[in-house]
Amino acid sequence: MTTITDADFEAAAALAPEVVRRYLSGKGWNAERDLSGAELWEWRPHDEPGPPYELLVPVQRRRDYAGRVADILETLSVVEARPPGDILREMRLPPVDWQFLRLVPPGPSGTAPLLDLVSALTGLKDLHTAAASSALGPQAVQPAQKPQVVKDHVATIRLDQTRVGSYVVAAHTPLPEGPYGGYDRSGQGSLFDRTEPARRSPLHPESSEPFARRVSRMLYAGVACAHAAAEETLADDSVPRVEHMSGAGLSANLCEALVRIAGEERRDFSLSYAWSSEMPVEQPSPPVAFCPRHAEALEAVAKDLRERLGREEGAVLHGVVTKLHRDVNPREATIYGSFLHEDALRQRRVRVELRADDIDNATEAWRHGWEVEVTGDLEPRGTGVRMRGVTVFAVRPE
Repeated sequence: MTTITDADFEAAAALAPEVVRRYLSGKGWNAERDLSGAELWEWRPHDEPGPPYELLVPVQRRRDYAGRVADILETLSVVEARPPGDILREMRLPPVDWQFLRLVPPGPSGTAPLLDLVSALTGLKDLHTAAASSALGPQAVQPAQKPQVVKDHVATIRLDQTRVGSYVVAAHTPLPEGPYGGYDRSGQGSLFDRTEPARRSPLHPESSEPFARRVSRMLYAGVACAHAAAEETLADDSVPRVEHMSGAGLSANLCEALVRIAGEERRDFSLSYAWSSEMPVEQPSPPVAFCPRHAEALEAVAKDLRERLGREEGAVLHGVVTKLHRDVNPREATIYGSFLHEDALRQRRVRVELRADDIDNATEAWRHGWEVEVTGDLEPRGTGVRMRGVTVFAVRPE
């Protein structure tokens, strides 16, 4: 039996009864009946036969309140296989939606190769970015330059301590505090809109829904659609047209984020979800599991979307002119550099279609090795990109 430390006992005494009930509700416990000054809560594991776990939860503070909450923590510690202090800390969090990324790396349980974690965490960040971008405005291929509201949302995502089960990364999205986060819960509970399938969306259109919850729901729906797209790709041995799923959060960016989570070794992984009890979701949201073949299929889906729909307007390129192409009309130049919206360390060669007024500037920059800053529209070109529709071609002499 896990024992409660003196510090945990004092912290348990400070917990409000409604905080304890909110936590239990969010973990799938159910209040079965009222007793004298308490409620009997039960939780029945799906994979364990026999009677359910039971908790006697006080509804008001009495002399033995701290002891009763300590008993609850001891039982939860057994059920969740983690220390009471971790459970206490989670209880004190404000309302949050949880996402659990379960990795299946080689080696002892509870450990993971560093490179696998770097790739998985980068992919998890990109996954939240894609979901937030879709919540703001669904697109099959999202622009690389993200609105500030998307960046601000991703900055709020917090990582918690890892969970038992190979290697589980726990992330949570804070929701607005207060009754239901200021959201009218009437009709709440479905991850998908109840409109006809052609217009199906993972989000209810009510403007009162907090943006953070909208992102959480878009993340779940987008990942579920990505899994369905991968399954269809594998079944038909060809990439289907999936842009109609963009309204549900599917995008080339989200597919690429999932591929990044799998890493270079294409590891198995799964994503599961837990919703804040302040804004409950009635519709089941089972874990979504991906295998190496899914990662390969999603890579093909993302490439198809980008090749057919991936035009990006107003991109800014910094670099140097390495080659002038005089045998094409209009004239073109190859610029080696990086885009403003990407990591500056990611250098690439980009073919840029020049306006007549840009030819002399490009020639001078090439002759002297000067840096240039070019603004234009990007579109796929083979395995890279081409810039057309140039609006700015500025030379930066040393």
